[in-house]
Amino acid sequence: MHNYKRYQRVPVTDYPERTWPDKQITKAPIWCSVDLRDGNQALIDPMMVGEKLEMYDLIVKLGFTDIEVGFPSASQIEYDFIRKLIDEDRIPDGVKLQVLSQCRKEQIDRTFENIKGCKNVVFHIYNSTSTLQRDVVFHMDKEQVKELAVQGTKWVKEGAADFEGNLTLEYSPESYTGTELDYALEVCNAVINEWGPTPEHPMIINLPSTVEMTTPNVFADGIEWMSRHMDHRDSVILSVHPHNDRGTGTAAAELALLAGADRLEGTLFGNGERTGNLDLLNVAYNMFSQGMDPKLKIEHIPEIIDVYERCNKMPIDLRYPYGGKLVFTSFSGSHQDAINKGTQAMKDRKLDYWAVPYLTIDPADIGRQYEPIVRINSQSGKGGVAFVMDNYFGFKLPKGMHREFADIIQAISEKEGEVSPDEIMAAFRENYIEKKEPLHFRRLQVIDTQQDNDSEFDTKVILTYTDHGIEETLEGVGNGPLDATRRGIRETMGREYRILDYTEHALTSGADAQAAAYIHLMDGDTGEVTWGVGVSSNITRASVRAIFSAMNRLGAAPQRGIKD
Repeated sequence: MHNYKRYQRVPVTDYPERTWPDKQITKAPIWCSVDLRDGNQALIDPMMVGEKLEMYDLIVKLGFTDIEVGFPSASQIEYDFIRKLIDEDRIPDGVKLQVLSQCRKEQIDRTFENIKGCKNVVFHIYNSTSTLQRDVVFHMDKEQVKELAVQGTKWVKEGAADFEGNLTLEYSPESYTGTELDYALEVCNAVINEWGPTPEHPMIINLPSTVEMTTPNVFADGIEWMSRHMDHRDSVILSVHPHNDRGTGTAAAELALLAGADRLEGTLFGNGERTGNLDLLNVAYNMFSQGMDPKLKIEHIPEIIDVYERCNKMPIDLRYPYGGKLVFTSFSGSHQDAINKGTQAMKDRKLDYWAVPYLTIDPADIGRQYEPIVRINSQSGKGGVAFVMDNYFGFKLPKGMHREFADIIQAISEKEGEVSPDEIMAAFRENYIEKKEPLHFRRLQVIDTQQDNDSEFDTKVILTYTDHGIEETLEGVGNGPLDATRRGIRETMGREYRILDYTEHALTSGADAQAAAYIHLMDGDTGEVTWGVGVSSNITRASVRAIFSAMNRLGAAPQRGIKD
């Protein structure tokens, strides 16, 4: 990077009087969607009328009241689209159509012709005020640029005199971030004083970072300075229109709200020229995550994504905030463990507020599915596998079993990549529940021997099983069915096993309820240990199946009873 000296640092205004760092965002701004104009012009294939209508209907449904619908003097498609909205009475009460025009009389006249019959309009005019564009693009001095803005305002005022609807003027000093701060104020104040807004009939001053040129704190300083020095501030709705050239559009918008901005212009998911516009949904969901009502109906983000991707023909990135398919998932083992414990703690404590590590919001609150929170690959840990088994299939694996089964899944993922929940369950069945060779438990009879005073044990079992396909029977007595089974195995097969841990739980409820049993078994001869799992509608049978599952995993006993 030896060419860094070619670039000049953007001038920063000294503003020690700033107060915005001590403030907090406490309410939603006025939201303005510019998807149908600014977002549309940034598409490889701009929307046709049908697509624009679908996007418009979505934006209305989401609760936007200010919707910039086009640049009618520059595009016949946009002109026709706006007429269709008006002629077909598609504009709900309370919704303002925002139309854009340069400060040119022929464009302003054409725009007034287009919006005839509309009840509520934001008439948005702009001209570039930046130092660089004044010099190399327009070859105009400061006074000429200011006069252009004032003259445009006069032309809108003349057209508004004959307009029968409610009209709000919006003025943008385009490339505000490349304009000297005192000069930007001079131009805006000239427009304000020419228009003559009142608190009852305010106008909008929109300060666009047409190109994001410096850090968000510098942008916030400029917004607060403008807000403090602007004429008739009580009659002005201060709006910002951040772009995302430096990747800090959301931060710039949020700091601008702290600095006094009343209104945000942007698009759904930040579509716009170059690196995009401000993502309004990002800001809105950020507010939601802080316990604020964003005043938008954005509870079903999959529906928003569906329309967005279809109309814009652009995909949402897998890691995009809130909307990406992977933003509510975790592959990291430590993250999975924390999510697992956090969700369980919420259930156990019956919390009425959200408190889960690594997840700022409950994905279910925005229409996302809860199940994919944890996804398994070679980087995942034991907690994630246990989470999937519990939340997908109802198997609450004992803590001591987590590592053993996770190692099985990790071996699969190292060969195949991400492992789906169904693949995890298939591996669980293969390695535990269906581990029925060479010893396959078949039938069990349990006899209560408490009335037999000659016996030190209270339970006798008669157990039928197959050994390499040959049916065998064993008998054993002990203190309960598991102890009796273990003793019978020792006496019949000559193998000593110790039960280190035992857990059981119901899998389902009702008349056909199933139970799962987990046995941690040690081979007394080799010292090897493993877990076995059994499932049955009878908990005793499930437990014995778990013993046989574990024996098979340990290598079981040598084949017996085969004759020449």
